[in-house]
Amino acid sequence: MKFLLNIIRCCAAAFAVLSVTSFGANADNVTVSGVKLDETVQVGTQSLKLNGAGVRYKVFFKVYVAALYLPELKSTPADVLALPGAKRVTLVMMRDLSNDDLGQRFMDGLRNNLELDERAKLIKPMITFGQMFSLVPVLKKGDVLTFDWIPGTGIVCQFNGTKIGETINDATFYNAVLRIWIGKQPADEALKQKMLNSKEK
Repeated sequence: MKFLLNIIRCCAAAFAVLSVTSFGANADNVTVSGVKLDETVQVGTQSLKLNGAGVRYKVFFKVYVAALYLPELKSTPADVLALPGAKRVTLVMMRDLSNDDLGQRFMDGLRNNLELDERAKLIKPMITFGQMFSLVPVLKKGDVLTFDWIPGTGIVCQFNGTKIGETINDATFYNAVLRIWIGKQPADEALKQKMLNSKEK
């Protein structure tokens, strides 16, 4: 699989250096580009609030709706990353996408937001995380991926409500995953501001 080879190359290099949102009539959900999102979700034993959500665009195409859930509402990357407790990122696909394409975008996002020495320390979870995408041959419009941080358990990923891949008990790596969307080089700057519910342009 191409993107897995790229993960290995990326890790080897590191080791060497050691969207419009509208609120629907139902107070329990928010609609983002036609996709309904819960305003609160249960992750582990904790109730999380919808911090913000928006659309990931690739050129003119809508790829997915991304939503960030936190125990408390936060508007800066530093505050989100430092916040204790459970967290969730939900992706709702808006078009069909192969696992190679999505996996490669995730690995690119990690690489763009991690220094080489950081990547060197996260080789094992990066490979485990990358292998997860091979379990979903094709993502269809409407499919839902969730990426949870559950204190005491680790990172739990689900595809349409079913757990996929191994649990990764590494809080540092979960923050690295969050940086794909809210880091210094996010997947989509406008989406970053939406997920942070920020007024910045």
